[in-house]
Amino acid sequence: MTGLTHRQAEILNIARASGRVMVEELARRFEVSAQTIRKDLNDLCERRSLTRIHGGAIIASGVENLAYEARRFVAADEKKAIGAAAASLIPNGCSLFINIGTTTEEVASALTSHEDLLVITNNLNVAMLLYRHPRIEVVVAGGTVRRADGAVVGSTATQLIGQFKVDYAIIGASAIDEEGALLDFDYREVQVAQAIIANARSVMLVADSTKLRRSAPVRIAHITQIQTFVTDQELPERLATICHSKGIEVVAAMPKDADIDDAPADAQDAVPEAAPVVRLR
Repeated sequence: MTGLTHRQAEILNIARASGRVMVEELARRFEVSAQTIRKDLNDLCERRSLTRIHGGAIIASGVENLAYEARRFVAADEKKAIGAAAASLIPNGCSLFINIGTTTEEVASALTSHEDLLVITNNLNVAMLLYRHPRIEVVVAGGTVRRADGAVVGSTATQLIGQFKVDYAIIGASAIDEEGALLDFDYREVQVAQAIIANARSVMLVADSTKLRRSAPVRIAHITQIQTFVTDQELPERLATICHSKGIEVVAAMPKDADIDDAPADAQDAVPEAAPVVRLR
């Protein structure tokens, strides 16, 4: 990309390889101040090459998602907190769908102490996390396995999901726009997600706040089709208003007192600490 300094080009290459870059790590790597790195990141964000996150930045997206393994590093602490908060809302002795996603996998990880669960999933990673536990029965949707992430997609998976009616669905999304549209990148994956939503009595969306600053081309559903939204921070006003007006329970797993952009420069790059779950109505 023209107009970039050598350091900015290197930062972009690192972000493409690992999914994210962090201010303090880059400052050490390039032997410059954190403020210099923040300026580089801001320049790259203005070019829409990166999107700012707490303490760093991730690759901006529009029509193509990050590599699955790279996505594991994006908002990792936030996803773990969301997973624990979501799992705490799931009772023993129920049935649920869990679809593809790094955040839904964190929910699965937090469910391992539950008992008498029936889990239907199109996510091989979720199946591997849960199948060893004797009090959890796992059903894996059949179909084509996507090598990139272990997702089972296609009409066969959708048909199997249609044979169940479960208590809960745990779904993720690659992006959420300000009007409440839940978005993704692969229409085959979206078809499975839509079948999951249609065949669950209660739908729980799990998504960290970086998803509110991203874009994706394929519509999964609208936020008004869910009953619970577990995220890391309080929602922007417009989205919060939609959720409140429709009676959607919003759970903030890592609330903080101030937005990153309003925080002092030194505080922006501090490692976030887990905070109590806050329910917002």
